[in-house]
Amino acid sequence: MKNESISLITEKRARIGVIGLGYVGLPLLVEFAANGFHSVGFEVDENKANQINAGSSYIGDVPSERVKNLVAAKLMCATTDFQHLSDCDAIIICVPTPLRKTKEPDVSYILAAAEEIQKRLRRGQLIILESTTYPGTTNEVLLPMFEEKGLKLDEDFHLAFSPERVDPGNPQFLTHNIPKVVGGATNDSTEVAAHLYSQIVQDVHAVSSARVAEAAKLLENTFRAVNIGMANEMARLCYALNIDTWEVIRAAATKPFGFMPFYPGPGIGGHCIPLDPHYLSWKARQHGFDSRFISLAEEVNSRMPDHVVQLVSDGLNDDCKSMKGSRVLLLGVAYKKDIDDVRESPALSIIDRLRAKGADVSYHDPFVKKVSFDDAHTESAGEPLTSVPLTDEELSAADCLIIVTDHSGIDYKRVCSLAPLIVDTRNALNGEIRGRE
Repeated sequence: MKNESISLITEKRARIGVIGLGYVGLPLLVEFAANGFHSVGFEVDENKANQINAGSSYIGDVPSERVKNLVAAKLMCATTDFQHLSDCDAIIICVPTPLRKTKEPDVSYILAAAEEIQKRLRRGQLIILESTTYPGTTNEVLLPMFEEKGLKLDEDFHLAFSPERVDPGNPQFLTHNIPKVVGGATNDSTEVAAHLYSQIVQDVHAVSSARVAEAAKLLENTFRAVNIGMANEMARLCYALNIDTWEVIRAAATKPFGFMPFYPGPGIGGHCIPLDPHYLSWKARQHGFDSRFISLAEEVNSRMPDHVVQLVSDGLNDDCKSMKGSRVLLLGVAYKKDIDDVRESPALSIIDRLRAKGADVSYHDPFVKKVSFDDAHTESAGEPLTSVPLTDEELSAADCLIIVTDHSGIDYKRVCSLAPLIVDTRNALNGEIRGRE
């Protein structure tokens, strides 16, 4: 079967299916279509499917013009009808993997996708999981589900894991030039999956098993979480010592070996860094291992919104003002610059804490027109907020302005000239700071 699958891929006769058309799935679908594969995207959100079929993209890294051309060429389409999975030769799962409120992995979206595949699994299909998960998911959860159909691995179907690597808003690294790690449930599955990705990705790195690939993804993001935690703790220490954290980091970064700069911020956000380490620590606990580094980093990072609020309180106090009743304007609510993604954004926690202390909170973000608050993001529900225009009047009227997201299009010199007090959590002002940092 392996040779049949490889030939199908090489000749571009393989029909590709991608389940989940978000920040990972849609760019992947577009890349396969752009390389001549007939590609179908599967979504539970009918609005997303309709937008794609109309030639419109809702992901910033995917130009609508590219979607429009591929749809017009009949190389790409989207559907909510999972019956069409039976037509696909390769099916890639790109669904969310959030955490439960107990901080334990929630693989319900993976299971739902796998159940749809299971109903229609046929001989000759390659199934690849890209959703971040704990080591063992591919072999221990998906494989038994598919073998229940009476089909045998390698003889009838292939199964692999390949971790997604997406950096929204990064114009330098996109799907085609980000190296792809691939690990199969067997060697044959690895070979077939690696061959598929080699059609769209410049560098494919095959590993010995799906477990290794699953663990590699968690290591990548846990590495970042731990080091960001160190930078955040250093920032709090430097504040207590009245030292400029950013100057310290710049000085340390002059060392040409043995040091890699990480930077503090208002907290961690996005779809990976706040969540993925918990998948690793949860799996570690199943084996009686206490992953203390991971837990400590999570504790430090989760306290940063409180630190930001403390900076605001200290700054207002220096101006003889109370937090209660003060007007606080947040500059940016997206979790990183120049994107519209607010998943796990620390801005939401900061707003929640400021409101709890009686502050009158508003925000400006050119990419995020409205934010809502619920128990999934904050400790208490609150009224939704709409982005306010960054007028001279708005800047002057704020008792304190917090730079939470350092979007590129903001005139920071103007901000400095008008805002009476600024808390800069991103070093966006590069020394042009008025008020307390």
